[in-house]
Amino acid sequence: MASAALGTQVAAAALAPVGSDGFLKGPSLKGNNSLNFRSKPCVGKSLSWEKTQQSRHLNKVFCMSVQQASKSKVAVKPVELENAKEPSLNLYKPKEPYTATIVSVERLVGPKAPGETCHIVIDHGGNVPYWEGQSYGVIPPGENPKKPGSPNTVRLYSIASTRYGDSFDGKTASLCVRRAVYYDPETGKEDPSKKGICSNFLCDSKPGDKVQITGPSGKIMLLPEDDPNATHIMIATGTGVAPYRGYLRRMFMEDVPTYKFGGLAWLFLGVANSDSLLYDEEFTNYLQQYPDNFRYDKALSREQKNKNGGKMYVQDKIEEYSDEIFKLLDGGAHIYFCGLKGMMPGIQDTLKRVAEQRGESWDQKLSQLKKNKQWHVEVY
Repeated sequence: MASAALGTQVAAAALAPVGSDGFLKGPSLKGNNSLNFRSKPCVGKSLSWEKTQQSRHLNKVFCMSVQQASKSKVAVKPVELENAKEPSLNLYKPKEPYTATIVSVERLVGPKAPGETCHIVIDHGGNVPYWEGQSYGVIPPGENPKKPGSPNTVRLYSIASTRYGDSFDGKTASLCVRRAVYYDPETGKEDPSKKGICSNFLCDSKPGDKVQITGPSGKIMLLPEDDPNATHIMIATGTGVAPYRGYLRRMFMEDVPTYKFGGLAWLFLGVANSDSLLYDEEFTNYLQQYPDNFRYDKALSREQKNKNGGKMYVQDKIEEYSDEIFKLLDGGAHIYFCGLKGMMPGIQDTLKRVAEQRGESWDQKLSQLKKNKQWHVEVY
C-alpha cells in the first residue's frame, strides 16, 4: 500500500495501491447557501483563486450556483457527459500522465481541528472525464526516495465532485486531501523528513501550478443509477466523505436531465470534532431543502458520548439506527463505506452483534449483500 507519510501518521490522506479499488482521499470543501468556508463567505475573505480575472469569474459562478441551489437546481454542461454507457478507465497512466492545473486550494477545517484538510480544485480541461465515485492518481514532483532516478509513485485520491466539477462545466475535478504529517513518538515533535509527499505537495500548491494526474480509476464506488428512487446509506470517516459529496451534489444540487433522484440518501460522517466537519454547510443545506430525501448523522468522537459513556464513533451511530438500517438493506438499499481502513472492524463487529440480536447470521447476510451488489467498500 502506498503511503503519504511514514511511521505514525496523523490521519494521512487516503492512500491505496495503484490499480486497486481503494483510493487515496484528501480534503473537502464546505458549502452552503452562501458557501462559507468555516465562516468565510465567498464575497468576504477572498478564496485563493480570486486573484486573476478568470479566477474571479470561477469564484463568482461557484458561489452564485451554490446560493441558487437553495431555490432551484444548477444547470450543468456539457450534458453529453451523460451519454457514455460505461465510465472512462485509465485514460492516463503513470508513464504518460496528464498535466492539469491547480485552480484553488482551500482549507476546509476550523482552528480546533486536529490536522489540516484542504479542498483542491484541478482544471483538467475536460480531457480526463470521470464519474462520481471514481478516483484520480496524482504524481508529486521529484524523484522516488526509494528508487533514485525514478519519479514518485502515484497516490490515489477519491474525487469529491460530480463529473461536472465545482464550476458545473465538466472541466474541473475536486479532491479532499488531508495533509499527512509525522510526529516522533518520543519527542512529540513533527519530523518534516517523514511528511506525506503527495498530500503536502497538494496542500501547498498555488493556483496555476501544474499537477500530473492519472486515471480515472475504480468502479466499486460508482453510484448505481438504474433506480432513481433507491436508498443509499453512506458511511464515512474524515476525507472518506469525498465520493459522497459527488453523489449528493448530483442528487440535490445539479439539474441533470437524465437523473432525477427521488429516493433516500443517508449520510453518516465520523470526525473528531465540530471544527473537523467537512462540507457540513453543504450537507445541512440539502437537509433543509430535501428533508424527505436526505438524512445526515454526525459522530464527533471528541465531543459526543455513546450510550456506554465512551467516545462516539461512526459505528455507534450505526448501532443507534440499526433497526432502520437493516430494514432498508432488506429492502434493497445500497450501503457504502469510505475512509480509514481502521473503521471497518468496529463497524463489522457492530453489524454482526445487531444481526445476532435479530436472530440473523451476519455472515450469510453480508454474503447476500455482496451478491446483490448492495455492499460497497473503499478504505485505505
